[in-house]
Amino acid sequence: MPRHRHEEAYVAVVLAGSYQECGDAGRFEVAAGDALVHSPFQAHLNHVSIAGATVLNLPCPPELRQASRLRVRDSDRLVAAAERDVREAIADLASNACTFEQGLADWPDLLAFRLRNLEPFHLSDWARSHGLAPESVSRGFYRAYGVTPQLYRAEARTRRALEAICAGRQPLVSIAFSSGFSDQAHMTRAVRALTGRTPGQWRRGARSAAPDSPRI
Repeated sequence: MPRHRHEEAYVAVVLAGSYQECGDAGRFEVAAGDALVHSPFQAHLNHVSIAGATVLNLPCPPELRQASRLRVRDSDRLVAAAERDVREAIADLASNACTFEQGLADWPDLLAFRLRNLEPFHLSDWARSHGLAPESVSRGFYRAYGVTPQLYRAEARTRRALEAICAGRQPLVSIAFSSGFSDQAHMTRAVRALTGRTPGQWRRGARSAAPDSPRI
């Protein structure tokens, strides 16, 4: 499946088959009983085995949103709950899953980790420190993740800013600079490009959704 993204947070529970997912949380080889957590606006691509895969997508319960990979103890029970009521399945998933974060650790994954952490470094320096030709790193990363290292880091920076925008009352200009944008206008363009909405629209939506927050 080509690289794509979902607006809402969800969990993909593998019921049968296997595939490799390469995305904004890293690369993972998953099979029956595994589950991958996707935060809002995370992108990924999937390499599905020739046998295919059966996957149950469920809305992500809040208590699991900080995880990347899970193990589901009883997939049959989860499917039965989903057939009765999605809300029951979500509650079952929250109590039926355990964190299992291990992913792949080839050089594209090591680079992706650094990029997601928004550490300031030059790609050419990183390549040489890992014994790689700088000109081959971008091509190899793109083959693994379906996106350039530069765009991967830019989208990670935008998602981090979006979390801060929705989380509190920190001024937008402060979020822009602390997230590594050149100014607030730069952040606004990036957030709108990724989500279709401006930081101001996200901030107003987050405040109106909070029960004790004053409406603007």
